[in-house]
Amino acid sequence: MEAKISNFFESIGSFFTGGDQIPWCDRDIILGCEREIAENGNDTSDEAKNESIMRLSWALVHSRQPEDVQRGIAMLEASLAGALTPLQKREKLYLLSVGYYRSGDYSKSRQLLDRCLEIAPDFRQALSLKKTVEDRIAKDGVIGIGIAATAVGLLAGGIAAAVARKR
Repeated sequence: MEAKISNFFESIGSFFTGGDQIPWCDRDIILGCEREIAENGNDTSDEAKNESIMRLSWALVHSRQPEDVQRGIAMLEASLAGALTPLQKREKLYLLSVGYYRSGDYSKSRQLLDRCLEIAPDFRQALSLKKTVEDRIAKDGVIGIGIAATAVGLLAGGIAAAVARKR
């Protein structure tokens, strides 16, 4: 019985906090990725530079800081056209969708996930994120309807109270 009550409260908390399973990234990891890029400079191959930039992009879009997420989105969008293989394009589209999800642009995230899944229809991370995004869109719709219904109820109650006073 206690486990059921705990699960109930956990699901309610998850509803309001958006309990997704996407990992977060600490500032220390971002700094380490930036340091790696700076230390490598022009001495490394293009492939090694691209891998370092992808690690930094991953860290940025998984950050808790909105400015880091925006920076990661900008880096990924700039590098998307240069994706040489379908695998690179899939990874960049997925990371972009994570960034847009983190920044609250759920429709853009879903659109990018659809493009990602065209390349790799059974990509589990993308399928999981797509379900999370769709759940979030539905939840936001339910909350929006609840707010609108409350506003209409308050307005109707205010009008009824004003009419009752005049009588």
